[in-house]
Amino acid sequence: MLEKNMMRSKPKAAAGAAFVPAAKDPDAEKKELEVRPGGMLVQRRDPDADADNVRVPTIRVKVKYAGVYHEIYISSQASFGELKKALSARTGLHPDDQKLVFKDKERDSKAFLDISGIKDRSKIVLLEDPTAKAKRLLEMRRTDKLEKAARSVSRISLEVDKLASKVSALETIVSKGGKVVENDVVHLTELLMNELVKLDAIVADGEVKVQWRIQVKRVQRYVEMLDAIKAKNATAKANGQANQQQRQFQPPRQVVVTTKWETFDLLSSMPSTSSATSTTSAASIASSTPTPRSEWELLLSGEASLI
Repeated sequence: MLEKNMMRSKPKAAAGAAFVPAAKDPDAEKKELEVRPGGMLVQRRDPDADADNVRVPTIRVKVKYAGVYHEIYISSQASFGELKKALSARTGLHPDDQKLVFKDKERDSKAFLDISGIKDRSKIVLLEDPTAKAKRLLEMRRTDKLEKAARSVSRISLEVDKLASKVSALETIVSKGGKVVENDVVHLTELLMNELVKLDAIVADGEVKVQWRIQVKRVQRYVEMLDAIKAKNATAKANGQANQQQRQFQPPRQVVVTTKWETFDLLSSMPSTSSATSTTSAASIASSTPTPRSEWELLLSGEASLI
């Protein structure tokens, strides 16, 4: 009996424990609640959920242009600028050339349709703005000119880079004491001057003007380098000619005698001064002594010498 009573009492205890309420997290309750500006404590709302639930209505707008109505379906919260883009595909007008008039008042592109009072099937008048069109065309021309100038400066820069490598090669040769062909220097100078003329014909502005000035300074610097190379080359050429003239007018070198046979050969090749002197004196004596013409003259000369 006792065991049976114990077995019956255990399920009751378990059943009683199942009904104990769980403790709530106070922090979780604070997160789910928020205080309104009036001081009222209400349940917190999810802003993302509200945004998903809100549906922006689409309205149909009738736009009149050149006597023709164009129906455009667009969001009620869109701007007039977005409406101009939609009308550009229908009418062919650039959005910047359009002027939208609603209730006899021109609307700004940044204004919103719903705030301006545009509703479903509202009528709007589309006009072409000639002033805005002229301004846009002038801006387009200016932009085209700047782009063209930028492309021209870029092409000239590439050409100057090619010529700069040749100028550096010539400068390296001259700096090492070598000589370069003068026609090469003149030809490079002419090519650089042609690029300078092309730069002078370019009308640039803004950033393109800065690049233009850089290229002009580069060309001028390379032309000055070529002038210096030409001057050094002329100086080296003049020095070479002077050295050649000195070698041409140099006196003959003295012969160094190393053996007796070479001395004999050298003396034999040179005229003897003593022999020439003796020959001259003998000739003079011979010329001064009269030549006997007969035996009687020889006899008389012998007697005279005895006396």
